[in-house]
Amino acid sequence: MSYALGQGTGPLAGIKVVEIAGIGPSPHACMILADLGADVIRIERPGGQFLTGGPNDLLNRGRPSVALNLKDPRAVATVLDLVEGADVLVEGMRPGATERLGLGPEDCHARNPRLVYGRMTGWGQDGPLAHSAGHDMNYIAITGALHGLGQDKSRPHFPMNLVGDFGGGSTYLVIGLLAALLEARLSGQGQVVDAAIVDGTAHLNAMSAAMLAGGNLREERAANLLDGGAPYYDVYETADGKHMSVGPLEPQFYDEFVKLLGIADTAPDRYDLTTYDELRALITEAFVARTQAEWDEVFAGTDSCVAPILPLSEAFTHPHMAAREVFVEHEGVVQPAPAPRFSRTPATLAVPPPVTPGAQTVEALRAWGIEGVDDLVASGAAVQT
Repeated sequence: MSYALGQGTGPLAGIKVVEIAGIGPSPHACMILADLGADVIRIERPGGQFLTGGPNDLLNRGRPSVALNLKDPRAVATVLDLVEGADVLVEGMRPGATERLGLGPEDCHARNPRLVYGRMTGWGQDGPLAHSAGHDMNYIAITGALHGLGQDKSRPHFPMNLVGDFGGGSTYLVIGLLAALLEARLSGQGQVVDAAIVDGTAHLNAMSAAMLAGGNLREERAANLLDGGAPYYDVYETADGKHMSVGPLEPQFYDEFVKLLGIADTAPDRYDLTTYDELRALITEAFVARTQAEWDEVFAGTDSCVAPILPLSEAFTHPHMAAREVFVEHEGVVQPAPAPRFSRTPATLAVPPPVTPGAQTVEALRAWGIEGVDDLVASGAAVQT
C-alpha cells in the first residue's frame, strides 16, 4: 500500500506527528494517534528497533517507516524540517538522549514554538532512577501496584506489560498529548509532556490509595474485595480445565448468580466473612461439574456477572466481540479495531505495519515536503529498504 498524507479518517485527521521510534509504550501511543486519524511519520534507525518490526507488528500500524541515521547531521536536519510542519513529536529515549542528538525540546521549539513535545519513559525525566534501565515490571513494582496483583499469597503475579507500558504509559502519554494540543490551540505555544510509567501507574491505582487511606485495604493478596479475597469475585475452574470469571458484587446480581449456579438454597450469608471458605468450596464444587461452554450457556445474557475466560484466539470469534467488530481483519492480520468509537468521524485502519524498517523512507519524506530525498539516501543519512 502506497503512503500519502491525509489517509486517516478519525477525529485527529490533519494532525501531524513525528515519532522518534522506541519500543513498547511510545509506538503504542503513536498507533493510537494514527488509528484516530493523525498523520504519523515513524523515524527509526536503519535496521530497526529491538523486539519490533515486520508485517505483524501491530504497534507499528498506521504510519510509514523512515530510516534515518541520526548520527548524521543531515538526518538530524531532516527531522527538524519535519518538526517545523508538525503538531506533535513523540520520543521514547532515556532522558537527555534527544538533546545530545540535537533534537531536544529547545532545538525543536526553536523551529516550531507550537510543537507539543511528548516524552515517554519508565522512571520520568528526573529522580534518582531517571537514567537507569528498566522495564514494565520494575516500574509497577515501586508504585505499589505489582505487590497486590494475583491471588497467590506467596508471591505477586505480573500481567505481562499491560499495566505499566500500556496502562500507565502510552495511555497517559496520549491523554497528555491531546490535552496539550487543545491548550496549544488556545495559547499558540507548545510544551513538553513528561509521561512516565511510574506516574501513570500510580494514578491508575488511585482507588487502592483511597481504600488504604480509609482503612479498607489489606496489603496482602487475595485478602480484599477485588483481588480474590471475596469468593464471589474470583476465578473458578470448569470440568474441562478451563475457567470462568465471577464478579457479582451487587446483591441483586449475586442473587441471580447463586440461583443459576444452583446453590441458592445452600449458600451461606455472603456478608459473613467467617463462612467465606464454605461459600468458596460450594462455588468451586458447582463449577467443576460442567464444562466452560455449558456454564457460558447458563450465564450468557444474564445479570450474574459471569463470563468465560478466553484465550486471545477465541476472543476473536466470541459472539459479542464479533457483533461489535472489536477485532477486524486488515491486510490479512486479525487485530484490535481502533478504539474508542466516534459517531461523526469514525476511525479506519489505513497503512499496515511496514515489512522492514525504512520501507517508506523516500515516499514518506517526499509526502511531508522534504527536498533532496535522493541525495539523503545516496549519502547514507537516509536508508530506503
